[in-house]
Amino acid sequence: MLKLNDLKSPKGAYKKKKILGRGSGSGKGKTASRGHNGQLSRTGKGKRPGFEGGQIALIRRLPKRGFTSKFKKQYQIVNIQDLENRCVDKQMISAEELISLGLIRKLNIPVKVLGYGKLTKSLTVKASKFSKKAISAIEQSGGKVEVVNAQNS
Repeated sequence: MLKLNDLKSPKGAYKKKKILGRGSGSGKGKTASRGHNGQLSRTGKGKRPGFEGGQIALIRRLPKRGFTSKFKKQYQIVNIQDLENRCVDKQMISAEELISLGLIRKLNIPVKVLGYGKLTKSLTVKASKFSKKAISAIEQSGGKVEVVNAQNS
């Protein structure tokens, strides 16, 4: 029967720490395997990521291009062609319906409806934004367009 006092860790489970700087007889004394002088022999050594030994780092040598706006709005895109193909026996299309149809993934990201394709069904579509072509296509097919906030869409 196995007892707590009989438990042992398997052989090789723990690696013995290398002991440095304990006199010349230890084989790892004096400079403690760090060499003589220079940056790497000092305590607190180490170079930051991207450091190239004093040479101008690559990230600083490359040209900087472009700009990323922190105010950019992300939209989930739905085309009216997708509504035509996926919406069967539905009159009201909201964000919850679009998720169940697999056209969008999240409720908290606003939805924009674009006018690619043809729409023959009469639908009431609720979304955060619509293109002019999408509005005209939905209204021509006898449907309605409702603009809602991103959280409520």
